[in-house]
Amino acid sequence: MSKTLMKLSAAALALSFALPVQAEELTADSVVATVNGKEITLGHMLAVRSNLPEQYQQLGDDVLWDGILDQIVQQQVLATDDRANETKRVTIALDNEKRALLAAEVVASVAKEALTDDAVQAAYDAEYANAELGKEFNASHILVETEEEAKAIAEELKGGADFATLAKSRSTGPSGPNGGDLGWFGPGMMVEPFQVAVEGMEPGAISDPVQTQFGWHVIKLNETRNMEAPALDEVRDQLELTVQQEAVKAYIEGKMASAEVTRTDKADVDTSALSNIDLLGE
Repeated sequence: MSKTLMKLSAAALALSFALPVQAEELTADSVVATVNGKEITLGHMLAVRSNLPEQYQQLGDDVLWDGILDQIVQQQVLATDDRANETKRVTIALDNEKRALLAAEVVASVAKEALTDDAVQAAYDAEYANAELGKEFNASHILVETEEEAKAIAEELKGGADFATLAKSRSTGPSGPNGGDLGWFGPGMMVEPFQVAVEGMEPGAISDPVQTQFGWHVIKLNETRNMEAPALDEVRDQLELTVQQEAVKAYIEGKMASAEVTRTDKADVDTSALSNIDLLGE
């Protein structure tokens, strides 16, 4: 082999060793560091990353890599120090952490298994299929500052004056230029005195003056209609959450019912012990 070819082969070999391992080639078991022979894996880093506060989650992977790995390496160095004793406090904390993580795994598994298209459809049908969703209202109003003005306008309207014309010339509300038109609204969308007045009216009727914090209103109910159920996709997120919550609740209740549980009656203990952190030792 010529010297030129040998140099090219050596350069290519060096370059191949220098290339970074691609993300798709890594697994949770991929070793990213060793500390006195103890392996630190990508999985360890991922577990730390998943528990970072939201503000740190937004940082780039390149920035987080160094910070997370430095932290784990430092912790591993200290964890093998002669002063690193597994005290009662550490043992109990590990017990609690393992218990919480295993319980969370069960909850996640149950929630995932419960989330099917059929379950979401059933939840939608139960919520909306035969439900009385109430009415929507289409109304117009004229807003003025005093009760006297409102009474005078109501009299004019009952005498045959055109509502939209009076609204444009007399209303102080933002809907005045549009003839007082408020469009469609459902139960609870207006302030209470206004909503109560509208719900007690018949289409085409003109109200007596109604006072709210905005002033005095004269209301015309234009028409009503029955509210329609939203499309399934519009409420899918909430339905999925409901399906999962109910499945998890039912699963926990079932497991609790079959578990053998004994509890110390708190009447038999001094509950102030719960504040004595010193019981965990140094």
